[in-house]
Amino acid sequence: MTTKIFAVILLSLALTACEPATTDNNPNSNNPSKSSSNNQASPAPPATSTPQPSPTVKAELKAGDKVKVAVNGSAVDATVVAVDEKAGKATVRLQGDSKDTIVSLDKVTTQ
Repeated sequence: MTTKIFAVILLSLALTACEPATTDNNPNSNNPSKSSSNNQASPAPPATSTPQPSPTVKAELKAGDKVKVAVNGSAVDATVVAVDEKAGKATVRLQGDSKDTIVSLDKVTTQ
């Protein structure tokens, strides 16, 4: 019998611990000093956006520009054929190669 009483007491203590302690923001409470307090929430901090990389150098690329392209860890001379700024890609023709290659703009540097 004592174990049942002990279990009920433990259960009631556990449930009491899970309940909110007070309802200070309740305007219907009987305590007038609490109900007249400022119930406005503090403003949230402004959201910060991640900074975008500066496109100043990449925007200057145009068809026919002589550039260097990082290919397999080394810089190779190339000529820009086309630039797709939205996709962040450039089509280049490597020196000594007859076909075009599409590379990321971050691998292209101006000469």
